[in-house]
Amino acid sequence: MKPVLLVGLGGDIGVYAFLRAAHERYGWRPTVLSQNTTTFGRYSTLGDWLIEPNIHTPAVLIERLNQLAKDHTEHDLMLFTNLDWHVRALAQHRADLDPRWVVPLCDLATFDLVSSKVAFAAAAKAVGVRTPLTIDVVFRPDAVGTPARDVASRIEELGIQFPVIGKPAISADWFQAHFPGKAKIHHFESLAELTTVLEHLDTLQYPSEFLLQEFIPGDETHMRSLTAYRDSKGEITLLAGGQVLLEEHTPGTIGIPAAILTGEDADAFADASRILDHTNYFGFANFDYKIHSGTGERVFFEQNPRIGRNNYYVTAAGVNVAQIAVQDLLPHQEQEPAKAHTVTTEILYSVVPYKLLTHYLLDPALRERVDKAKQRSGLFHPLRYRKGDGSLKRRAYVRALDWRLTRKYKEFYPNATDSGF
Repeated sequence: MKPVLLVGLGGDIGVYAFLRAAHERYGWRPTVLSQNTTTFGRYSTLGDWLIEPNIHTPAVLIERLNQLAKDHTEHDLMLFTNLDWHVRALAQHRADLDPRWVVPLCDLATFDLVSSKVAFAAAAKAVGVRTPLTIDVVFRPDAVGTPARDVASRIEELGIQFPVIGKPAISADWFQAHFPGKAKIHHFESLAELTTVLEHLDTLQYPSEFLLQEFIPGDETHMRSLTAYRDSKGEITLLAGGQVLLEEHTPGTIGIPAAILTGEDADAFADASRILDHTNYFGFANFDYKIHSGTGERVFFEQNPRIGRNNYYVTAAGVNVAQIAVQDLLPHQEQEPAKAHTVTTEILYSVVPYKLLTHYLLDPALRERVDKAKQRSGLFHPLRYRKGDGSLKRRAYVRALDWRLTRKYKEFYPNATDSGF
């Protein structure tokens, strides 16, 4: 059997979690190609780190990957990333990439179809999946949508009440935009707050839509995460999900789950499956949706064309995410035949210390479920990998990250709120 070169681009915690899953399952020593040694890779001995300062230049990225292919002529090659920009760059330049690379990520047409939250809403509507009431704000005269100057009247016309959620339609464009007060997700309490951000985007002539969405009632424990894989034959071979217990709250990471209690939501899995089939999707996908605290209905927000940074919750719950991709794209490397996996096991995943997490769990029934899950199987943290990455320096560093996270919550979100903001 051929050796395997598994390369992760970017080195975020989602890439680390996938590389860890591959090491757990196959014992492969992966390689990370990134702009620098990231927070999640510092003092790690899990794999080899290659530093490329110009990794965000497509020509340089493709050249480095092709050179790696030339240097490993006897290997099977698998490429993985969890950053929208890299997903799109790889899709755009796939014809220039050595064809030996297998990539469990979608093509360019599909990326544009689902990564735009406007296009995603249309796809969801086509298969009967509810999305938030949304205003598509545009900043260029030739763009289709609501001009920034007309936003106030449009909000009044639709009857949308503040607070209003603001987010980019296309994450890759947001990655390139810089202005004071920029956040991953904006929570506008007033028209004045909203107008300030719109003025910045108008000055930048921001190229795609900025979305204003109705706020779906409920705190962050009403949020859900869903991870899926639709394989190269058009079969959905992974459906997994869970209840968000706590989100991150710094301006650049707000809304990203920090703790998840896994479990099956059959109706949501069916909704996601219809969207995946309707768009003829291929590869890993991650959906965010919320349970309306008043009506109990599921409201889908977006589909990320990648696995998501919290994908280790899937592996921890019993379905190894690397195995899912290998069974599809490198089946000769896997002894078990491919099959569809639906995760039903309840485990506790968290990147924050347990004591900090429980400080934010105000519902006694939910707190009891979380306590029982921890007692049953412990707490799963993607960076705590004693078997494969457990040097004393690494373990001490990960503990230091816990302390740093605790400080950030005290600064940005000292106590739980009804809205999660």
